[in-house]
Amino acid sequence: MTQVKETSTRHHNKAKRKITCPLTYAVNKIAGHWKLIIIKELRGGPLRYYELRKSIPDISEKVLIQQLKQLQTDEIVIRRAVEVIPPEVSYELSDSGKELTEVLDVMAAWGRRESKRQNDKENTMG
Repeated sequence: MTQVKETSTRHHNKAKRKITCPLTYAVNKIAGHWKLIIIKELRGGPLRYYELRKSIPDISEKVLIQQLKQLQTDEIVIRRAVEVIPPEVSYELSDSGKELTEVLDVMAAWGRRESKRQNDKENTMG
């Protein structure tokens, strides 16, 4: 994939849209396949790293760590570490992350309806 020059008009417009469009801002915070799944897993309460890793078996360790760091930076997830041997690290949703789950519930309901509608449409055609 070709990199967009930082001085290009396209880059400038994209950066400006991130700042001025609340929807673009929100989508950028949760963009990516794994972030939504991580948030979904944490909605039941704090999970230790190994529990989170076990609950999402298809994610690689590297990607899980990257996504958790991004979610922490965006203040959607809180990382708690207890200084014991071995260290105990757990992750939980911040207040912002908990608020986000309400939006995700609406998106999931829409996804279920649209998926059913699409399946019904395909079944009537074939």
